[in-house]
Amino acid sequence: MKYRKSDAKAYAHAHMKGIWAASLMPFAPDLSINEAGWRSNLRHWVDDLGIDGVFVSGKQGEFFSMSIEERKRTFEIAVDAIGNRAGTIMSCSDQNMDVTIDLARHAQAVGADYIVVHAPVLHFLHQQDDTLYQYYKAISEQVDIGIAMWSHPDSGYLMSPELCAKIAELPNIVAIKYSVPREMYARLTRLAGDKILVSTASEEEWFDNIVELNWQLYLCSSPPYLFQTKADRRMREYTDLAFKGEVARARAIRDSLNPVREAFRRSRPAEKPPSHSKYWQELLGQTGGRVRAPMLELTDAEKEATRRAFESCGLKLDTQPKSSAA
Repeated sequence: MKYRKSDAKAYAHAHMKGIWAASLMPFAPDLSINEAGWRSNLRHWVDDLGIDGVFVSGKQGEFFSMSIEERKRTFEIAVDAIGNRAGTIMSCSDQNMDVTIDLARHAQAVGADYIVVHAPVLHFLHQQDDTLYQYYKAISEQVDIGIAMWSHPDSGYLMSPELCAKIAELPNIVAIKYSVPREMYARLTRLAGDKILVSTASEEEWFDNIVELNWQLYLCSSPPYLFQTKADRRMREYTDLAFKGEVARARAIRDSLNPVREAFRRSRPAEKPPSHSKYWQELLGQTGGRVRAPMLELTDAEKEATRRAFESCGLKLDTQPKSSAA
């Protein structure tokens, strides 16, 4: 590891900055992991788009459809492909605590920078705070690597800012991906922003959170590589300008992405976010590939609607990466 457990918070505050993207996992026609295609994507994101870190094998990456060994392999590939050019955070989320610990130890062993652990689904409970505190405490005690919490409605509840602030006292809890209403993550920032990095996945809220909440981390979703190309890095540009305090210029560039956001949103079928995003990747020249069950593929008509929306969105497409999609 690059830091001692006792230094995890300080290391994260110094190094966990900027734009971190949640990776989609490209599956080949036979539904195996397209390792060459994913390596190509990772290199393009880091080297051409200036992405600061990659979130590996989370829900965007369809971890729920992968074996434990496949998940471990994705950790190894990401560290090898990215090297020291960007950070890595490995999703170790699982309903089985032993699997979470096993994945966390593997992430630590192969040289990942951090891990992220989703708040579990808790059956039959109407109050969760004590259970969740003990859950994250147990993980914290068994690994040295920095841990990001992750609270999302998918768990069936939201962790309160007060609970998150309590968990933030643990020595190697360094961040949270907090998929909650803005008033909740703003409150947590006030309560524990000196102990953990608070972030949320909404790209549309990112600029405001830099300017109004003094955030340093976007953690994370797919817009960093779906809304940008090598020739059109507007998310990178408005982020850097906002960090430098050039708010008016940053806002103008942020707003100029509205046609891209709208084209993406209006063309996405309600039940097909992964396949839609992967097809959008292919239109960008990246490797998209198939989705695994139970996710659904796009129909030809849905692909055509997505292609038309993409072509109207205004992204500059020259100097594209070469796709290695099968």
